[in-house]
Amino acid sequence: MLTAYDLMTQNPQTIAPEDDVVTAARIMLDKRYNGLPVVEADGTLIGIICQSDLINQHKRLNVPSFFTVLDGLIPLGFSSNTDAEIRKISASTVAEAMTPAPASVTEETPIDEIATLMVDNKYHSLPVVKNGKLVGIVGKEDILRTLLPKEEPKE
Repeated sequence: MLTAYDLMTQNPQTIAPEDDVVTAARIMLDKRYNGLPVVEADGTLIGIICQSDLINQHKRLNVPSFFTVLDGLIPLGFSSNTDAEIRKISASTVAEAMTPAPASVTEETPIDEIATLMVDNKYHSLPVVKNGKLVGIVGKEDILRTLLPKEEPKE
């Protein structure tokens, strides 16, 4: 059975947490990537930033309504995620916009497990890690390529 090692792109394009979101957007558009692994200088995977994380900056923020009872404000419809939403919408760096601690696989992860993770969680790509360090990435296109017949070597 095929594994992540057989499918992955080794040494994928990455981005640093201190880079700005404009740089991330430019790389994704220029290279037609859905997302980029976010790594520390030593190669440790700390997050992933996807197109949806950046599109989130244009999202409408639902501000909770308040009513007053005995001189106290009580929020209506307050979400515990409101603070996180505000931080993502106003993000200027990759670290502020990224999804921290992303799902990842190892080089030994079988293709059926990778496909299940992608479909069930709507992931477009999964980082491949070894001892916490990024060694590759597997995207939906990598899985799709396995459906194509192998080309015969030309003589």
